[in-house]
Amino acid sequence: MTEESPQRKTIRPEPSSEEIDTLVVVSKIKKLIRDLSDFNTSQCCIDALTDKIIEHCRQAIVNARSAGRKTVMGRDVI
Repeated sequence: MTEESPQRKTIRPEPSSEEIDTLVVVSKIKKLIRDLSDFNTSQCCIDALTDKIIEHCRQAIVNARSAGRKTVMGRDVI
């Protein structure tokens, strides 16, 4: 008789803020803000936008997983 081993789950460590690249096109964000308001854009604004994108992506992954899919779709992003 063969004994089945329990299914293993791979756990990836969360990357730190310093390890994550900027996830927005900085020149496009700066241009958008300049065109809409004539304001400048600081680096901390770009960092905050990257953090928000990461939050939304993580939640979208949870939503897709709870729907039984391995593909994140537009409806998973809230």
